[in-house]
Amino acid sequence: QLHLVESGGGLVQAGGSLRLSCAASGRTFSRSNMGWFRQAPGSEREFVAHISWSGLNTYYADSLEGRFAISRDNAKNTVSLQMNSLKPEDTAVYYCAALSLGGLYRDDGDYEYWGQGTQVTVSS
Repeated sequence: QLHLVESGGGLVQAGGSLRLSCAASGRTFSRSNMGWFRQAPGSEREFVAHISWSGLNTYYADSLEGRFAISRDNAKNTVSLQMNSLKPEDTAVYYCAALSLGGLYRDDGDYEYWGQGTQVTVSS
C-alpha cells in the first residue's frame, strides 16, 4: 500500500505560479515511478507529468509547453509539481499517483495508487 496526499492547490491569477506537493507513506516510495494527472470539470483525467523512481527521467504532456516541472525528494517521500505561467485552462483537480510495475506512464489506468486531489483554479 502507498498512501498519497496532495497539497498546495489554490486560487491564482493567470501568469502566476503554484507548487503542488504529494506526500507519500507506506510502501517503498523511493522505488515508485510517480505521475501527476489533472481533471477539469466535464473532462476526462489527463496526463500532466511523470518522474522515474530515481528522478533521472521526466516526461510531460506536450500541451504544457515547458511551463511545469516535476521533481522528487526520496529522502522526504515527496513528489512536487512546479507550475509557472498558469493559464485559466490549467484549472482542474490535480492528482498524484504511483505507477504499477511495467505500466505506461501516460495511461492513468496503469497507476495503482492515487491521492485525493488538490484543486487548482486560475482566474483570468
